[in-house]
Amino acid sequence: MAHSHGHSHSLDGPSPLGPVAARVVVGLLVAIGVATLIGAALLWPSGEKADIPLPFQNAAGGAVTTETGHVVSSAAATCGSPSAGEVLTSAPIPADSQGAPCVQSLVAIDSGPNKGANTLLEIGVGPGQPTLSVGDDIRLSRQVDSAGATTYAFYDFERTWPLAAFAVAFAVVIVAVARWRGLRALVGIVIAVGVLVVFLLPALRDGAPAVPVALVASAAILYAVIYLAHGVSLRTSAALLGTLASLLLAAVLSWAAIEFTHLTGLSEDQNNEVAAYLGNVSITGMLLAGFIIGSLGVLNDVTVTQASTAFELAAVGDGATRREVFVGAMRVGRDHIASTVYTLVLAYAGTALPLLLLFSVANRSLGDVLTGESVAIEIARSAVGGIALALSVPLTTGIAAVLATPSAPAVPADTGRSRT
Repeated sequence: MAHSHGHSHSLDGPSPLGPVAARVVVGLLVAIGVATLIGAALLWPSGEKADIPLPFQNAAGGAVTTETGHVVSSAAATCGSPSAGEVLTSAPIPADSQGAPCVQSLVAIDSGPNKGANTLLEIGVGPGQPTLSVGDDIRLSRQVDSAGATTYAFYDFERTWPLAAFAVAFAVVIVAVARWRGLRALVGIVIAVGVLVVFLLPALRDGAPAVPVALVASAAILYAVIYLAHGVSLRTSAALLGTLASLLLAAVLSWAAIEFTHLTGLSEDQNNEVAAYLGNVSITGMLLAGFIIGSLGVLNDVTVTQASTAFELAAVGDGATRREVFVGAMRVGRDHIASTVYTLVLAYAGTALPLLLLFSVANRSLGDVLTGESVAIEIARSAVGGIALALSVPLTTGIAAVLATPSAPAVPADTGRSRT
C-alpha cells in the first residue's frame, strides 16, 4: 500500500509576528494622524490680513498691480524723456541731450484700463539691467497717484505661457510613464502646495512656533502624498511611518545645527526683509522650518524605495527569514544612500553657486568662506539632510521587514512518498 504525505505551504499566509506588527504600525499611524489634525486645528492661522511690506506697496499703500505688455521698439537714447512711464496715445517726446545714456523701449499695454495704449520705458545701461528686445512679452507695474495719474514701469518678464508649457510637458511625461500612479502623484503635489500656501505660510506669518507648524504641515503632506501616489497598504504604511520618524529626527537635528552653529538667517536678503517688515516672524524659526520642509522630498524617495525593496524580497525570498530580508534590502539601501547623499549636497551647492563664485574672487581663505553664515547654512542643511537620509534607511527597512510576510519555500506534493 502506498501512503502519500502531502505538504502544502501558503505563499502569503501570515506569520506569527506579522499581524501584531501590522496592528502596532496602523495604530501608530492613526495616532499620529489624529495628532496632526489636532495640531493643525490649534495652529490654524487667524486669517487676519498683514500689512503689505513697503517694497511691495504701490503709491496708495496697496498691493502692486501688474499688467501685460509687449515691446514694440527698443533703441539706445538719452534718458529723461517727459513721456517715460506715461500712458501714450501718440509718439513719445524725446529727451534733451543732457541726460545719461539709456535704452528706451516703446511698450504696448495689453491689459488693464489702458489696454491698447503705449508707454515708454527707460532702462539704464549696465550690469543687472534687463535687456528688452522687440517682441518680448513683459509685465508692467501700474501706479495711480493721488491725483489719478497713471504711470507704468518695468516689473518682470512675462513667463506664464512658457512655464505652463513646461508644466504640461512634465505632467504628460509623468502620467505617460507612471500611468495612474503618476497622476495620483501629481494630485499629491497639488495638495502639498495647498498645505504650504493655506496653512504653513499664514501660520508662520502669524508668529506661530516654527517647529510644530513645520512638523504638522510636513506630516499632512506625507499622509496625502504617500497614500495617494502609492496606495493604502502595509508597504506604504511602513514607508510612511519610517518617513515620519525620520522627519522628527530631522527636526531635532535642524534645531541642533542652528543652535550650536549660531545660524541667524540674516545673511540672506529675503530674511532681512522679513525681519524688517514682519516683526512677529522668527527668522531662525523660519530657517528651521525650511530645513524640515527641505528634507521631505529626499526622505520620501528613500523610504518608499526601501519599503518596496523589503516587501519584494520577502515575496520572492523562497523562505528567507526577516533578518535575511532586512540584510538584502539594506544592501540596496546603502547604494541608495551613496547615490542620494552627493546628489543632496550638490543640489544645495548649486543654490549657493553665485555666492561661492563671489568668494572665489574675494581672496578669502577657504576656512573663512566655509564658516561664513551664507555657506554654513547650506553645509548645515546638507548635513542634516544627509544624516536623516542615512538613518531613515535602516529604520524604514526594519519596519518593512517586520511587516512583510516572508514566502515559504515551495515543496513538491509527492515528496515523502513511501511504499510498504
